[in-house]
Amino acid sequence: MRNVLREGIALAVFIAVCFTAAGIGGIFTARSVQDWYAYLRRPAWAPPAWLFGPVWTALYLSMALAAWLIWRGRGFSGARGALVLFAVQLVLNAAWSPLFFGLRSPAAAFADIVALWVAIAATTVAFYRLSLPAGVLMTPYWLWVTFAAGLNLAIWRMNA
Repeated sequence: MRNVLREGIALAVFIAVCFTAAGIGGIFTARSVQDWYAYLRRPAWAPPAWLFGPVWTALYLSMALAAWLIWRGRGFSGARGALVLFAVQLVLNAAWSPLFFGLRSPAAAFADIVALWVAIAATTVAFYRLSLPAGVLMTPYWLWVTFAAGLNLAIWRMNA
């Protein structure tokens, strides 16, 4: 029973950490999405603004579960490299919204998202090596950030 409690607490911590990153982004996004982002030129293939919230919610939950699976299977000491990569990508993730929406700088945000894309790819590969389910859980996130990077670049170019 103690193991189940420990694992449940650990899962809650991973979820809280991921949603803290989401909350940081949300603070900056909420301020600009109505007054700045709404007036940017965007490509025809840009999704509606309301879609980002549900997609990111699912992705943050998926990331948390993936990291928890890695921790659960290997512990912190057995998966140090993979979990450090996870932390790096999460910091880069949290930095994107302040750059894009806070500073209103699609150029700076694009530099961040390129680094984020690389960090997610490295994390996903590391997770796949340790746990197939964890790697699978990270893949939609990497795919979405691939799409988001293209959208970021298009917005930057269209509004420069």
